[in-house]
Amino acid sequence: MGTTITRQYVDELFSKPLLELVFTAATVHREYHDPRRVQRSQLISIKTGGCPEDCGYCSQSARYAGGAEKDVLMATEAVLLDARRAREEGAERFCMGAAWRSVRDGEEFDRVIQMVRGVKELGLEACATLGMLSPDQALRLEEAGLDYYNHNIDTGRSHYEKVVSTHGYDDRLKTLQAVRDAGIKVCCGGILGIGETRSARAEMVFDLATMDPVPESIPINQLVPIEGTPMASNDLVDWTEVVRTIAVARICIPKTWLRLSAGRRELGEAAQAMCFMAGANSMFVGDKLLTTDNPAFEDDRALMEKLGMLFPHASKTV
Repeated sequence: MGTTITRQYVDELFSKPLLELVFTAATVHREYHDPRRVQRSQLISIKTGGCPEDCGYCSQSARYAGGAEKDVLMATEAVLLDARRAREEGAERFCMGAAWRSVRDGEEFDRVIQMVRGVKELGLEACATLGMLSPDQALRLEEAGLDYYNHNIDTGRSHYEKVVSTHGYDDRLKTLQAVRDAGIKVCCGGILGIGETRSARAEMVFDLATMDPVPESIPINQLVPIEGTPMASNDLVDWTEVVRTIAVARICIPKTWLRLSAGRRELGEAAQAMCFMAGANSMFVGDKLLTTDNPAFEDDRALMEKLGMLFPHASKTV
C-alpha cells in the first residue's frame, strides 16, 4: 500500500531549518539502512541522440542545435563489454539508456532483450530506460530478467508542461503502471534546476511518496545546463536545495534506494557528504551519465574513504 502522508506534511518538511531537517532524515535513514552502505550503479547510453521529444533540459533531442549526434543502437557485444568493465569497477547495477520516445517492436528491441539477458548472466542487476513502453513490451523485459525500469516524472505535475510539450505527465504514469503490472521494479525520480519552485519540488516528492507502491529506486538529479538546449542558461540550484530535497524524500520514502545522480561533480565533496548524511545511499559511478560528465571512479573512492563509507575495491574477475 502507498503511504498516507499529506501534501501539507511535505510542504512543512521543506520549510524546516536545514540542519534540523537533515538530522531528522539521518535518523530515519538509520532505521532502515546501513548509513555506511552506498549502492553503485553505472549508466551507459546504448543509443544516443535523435529523440523527437522536446524536453527542455535534454541534449539528446533532435529539435535543438548543437545537441548530441544521432547514433545507432550499440552492438550487444559492446554493451556487454561495458557491463563487464562496470562489474570489475564495483558496480552492482548496470543501466542502459536509449534516446527513444517509445519502444518499437522489431530488431532493435530484440537486441535490447539480448542485452538484458547478457547483463543478468554477468551477475549484475539490470536496469533500462528506453522511453514509453506498452504492457506487452514491459512483459518481454521482465521475462528477460530486467530488475528495474527507469522512467522519471522529472518534476511536479503542475510544472511538467513547462518542461516538455510532446507528451504529458499522465503518459509517464501509464508507462510506470505497465512496468509495475509486469512485475519490474520502478526507478523514478526527478531533476532539480529546471525552472521549478520549491513548491514544485515538494509536489514531486509527494507524487513519488504516494505512488502505490512507492518506487524502489529514486534518482535525484541536478540539472547540468547543456549548450543548445532551452535550459542552457539556467542557474545551478543552490546545494542546500539538493540536500533539502533528498532529506525530505528520505523521510517520506524511508525504504527506497535514494540515488545522488547527475550533477554530483558540480555539487562538490562537502555537499555530497551532506546528501549522504541526509539519506542518499546510491550513486552513479563511471565517467559519463549519458551525455554529461560524472566524477571519476578514483575520485569517488577517495571521497568514500574520507567519509568512512563502504566502497569495496573493484573485482578483477571476468
